Amino acid sequence: MNNKWIQQIATGFGAGLSPVMPGTVGTLWGIPLAWAVVQIPSLNLQVAICLVLTMIAIPICEAAEKQLGKGKDPGCIVADEYLTLPICYLGLPFTPWVVLSGFVLHRIFDITKPPPIRQLQNLKGGVGIVIDDFAAALLALAVNHLLFYLFFQ
Repeated sequence: MNNKWIQQIATGFGAGLSPVMPGTVGTLWGIPLAWAVVQIPSLNLQVAICLVLTMIAIPICEAAEKQLGKGKDPGCIVADEYLTLPICYLGLPFTPWVVLSGFVLHRIFDITKPPPIRQLQNLKGGVGIVIDDFAAALLALAVNHLLFYLFFQ
């Protein structure tokens, strides 16, 4: 893939260049992506697709980080956020409250990086860029399930 396409995908087609909350703005691309994933009737296939999306994010984020030369995990790279967001909805109905809670939880856990998420981002390259978002998405998924069963069911 050429540099232009890598940077477009990595920055969420420019959403990551937002002057205000680029990570949150970039994560919005994950909502239609998540909707497409949850349309697949097999939960096992949804999980497999989420894992593939996460694996795709690793080389894209690593290449973009090198190309941009702005240090480790620059804020304009948001593919790690939007490609892991669909994880937050696995096994849940794609209702407005579930979508909102998954989105907000993913952002909270990605921004605050509670342990051990903070330590995971110390890994090098694309894995270090993506792994904290993957872990934040898993934590958001667990809390989203809890909220759904307590309040939205």
